[in-house]
Amino acid sequence: MHCPGRNLICSKLNLEHHARTKMSAPSVASVKELIAQKDALEAEMKELMDVLESQGGVGMDGPILDEEQYPRSDIDVYTVRHARHRIACLQNDHKAKMKEIEENLYQLHEEARKQKEQAMEVDSSAQEAKMDTAIAEKPFAKIDRVDSGSPASQAGLTLGDEIVEFGSVNAKNFTTLQNIATVVQHSQGSPLHVSVIRQGERTHLSLTPQTWSGKGLLGCNIVPLKR
Repeated sequence: MHCPGRNLICSKLNLEHHARTKMSAPSVASVKELIAQKDALEAEMKELMDVLESQGGVGMDGPILDEEQYPRSDIDVYTVRHARHRIACLQNDHKAKMKEIEENLYQLHEEARKQKEQAMEVDSSAQEAKMDTAIAEKPFAKIDRVDSGSPASQAGLTLGDEIVEFGSVNAKNFTTLQNIATVVQHSQGSPLHVSVIRQGERTHLSLTPQTWSGKGLLGCNIVPLKR
């Protein structure tokens, strides 16, 4: 049974609705609405099939003409034709609706998967950042001599201070004492931020590498800590 005119209208409506759906990501609510529409189509089809059953059980394919090719007198031919016509249209609508539900469910699940992956990536990045911060907060070198009257002494460095930050150098990027030497050479006459752990507490100091009456630009000795 075909429904030419209505099929064109149904197809156009389905295409327009499909285009609108494509413009925005589906939601659980929109999928539930589609399922409700599908259920309504099925309910109407059932009612119409009941109508055909009441017409001598003629169904969708039973004859509506008698042996002499006249309309059967025991059934309402108009009602049968109308019900069959409507059922054919509803079947097309139902097929399109099922496809739309399937596509929306796929998009919904795909979006949920992407959000889960993004959440895992954010969590992983946060964990990495936390680990990087923890590493950078660890002391990497120690002061084992401070000369009196030196820039190190004037800055407040004392014997036993454990260095956490020395300018741009920290435990994360420290490899050798040459790292500190390079920072000192490029910072002569300019204050450097130095962070140390002293008796279990964090202390922040400002150290300016400069020439003085003693050797070097600091007047202290720094040794690396064993990791």
